[in-house]
Amino acid sequence: MPLNVAVAGASGYAGGELLRILAAHPEFVVRTVTAFQNAGQPLVAVQPHLRSLEHLTLVETTPETLAGHDVVFLALPHGKSGEITAQLSPDTLVIDCGADHRLESEADWAAFYGGEYYGAWAYGLPELLLDGGGTQRDRLVGARRIAVPGCNVTAITLGLAPGIRAGVIAADDLVAVLAVGTSGAGKALKASPLFSEQHGSAPAYAVGGTHRHTPEIRQNLHAAGGIGVTVSFTPMLVPMSRGILATSTAKLAPGVRAADVRSAWQTAYAHEPFVHLLPEGEFPRSGDTTGANTALIGLAVDESSGRVVTVTAIDNLVKGTAGAAIQSANIALGLPETFGLNLNGIAP
Repeated sequence: MPLNVAVAGASGYAGGELLRILAAHPEFVVRTVTAFQNAGQPLVAVQPHLRSLEHLTLVETTPETLAGHDVVFLALPHGKSGEITAQLSPDTLVIDCGADHRLESEADWAAFYGGEYYGAWAYGLPELLLDGGGTQRDRLVGARRIAVPGCNVTAITLGLAPGIRAGVIAADDLVAVLAVGTSGAGKALKASPLFSEQHGSAPAYAVGGTHRHTPEIRQNLHAAGGIGVTVSFTPMLVPMSRGILATSTAKLAPGVRAADVRSAWQTAYAHEPFVHLLPEGEFPRSGDTTGANTALIGLAVDESSGRVVTVTAIDNLVKGTAGAAIQSANIALGLPETFGLNLNGIAP
């Protein structure tokens, strides 16, 4: 019997992507879509590409409108999910695409977000490698509260975690520079993502360790076995609507050969349906993952500098947000992990 689904924040980019994927999911039926300012409008008035869901009307985002569903996806601004989730039934599978339940450290929450701390949920990155063996996937089975990672976090974590767990790279002095599509800035009107501001230009932002995803990256790489994790992470907005291309580097551990490095990533992702290590000498483009729940990783050893370089491509709205949410929901509910999710991207 199909499961009834509600999507809160359905008028935004993440909410729209959730709905696009859910519309083709064999076990989910979207019954309710909510918004704040856009409540009362037909869904297709704000998401005109979702023609199969044109019968839905946006309603107010309240615990009452979300109650009674089997699954609730939250695509709300930071600080808004926590206000609602405490009032939902513990039997409902609730998946938060925002930051409210990602961080295990209340001190990190206070330093990077501020406001009330709502506590950490099961972390929705199934492929996250855990120190000592296994993956985060095992911790998602049967979960009823799941926090989806940040999109930048996903790209950096997947790129570096195999080397951390295998001990072939050092966990300190990690450096990552990301090219990020403008949809990562959200749908709210602001100057920086406007075409006239963005076209032909690529500004860096949140420079100097100030980006809110920084403690989450450290948290993940610590879970993978990293000791004394430090990461310098600099994102840049580039003129594309979707996608992340993350170039991450780390110091090569003493005595480690290039063949040992490649073996660590091959072993980690050999059986993963959505994370693929490319052949030696090949590196992904961000567009190779557009519309797909895939992460593509290129790997090299820079012997002259003694560093490992990984280049990871994801679609920030799919593997970086909505796809990860649905993948995690599938696992939590005992459904095939790949249900409703595309392996193939869109080109050109």
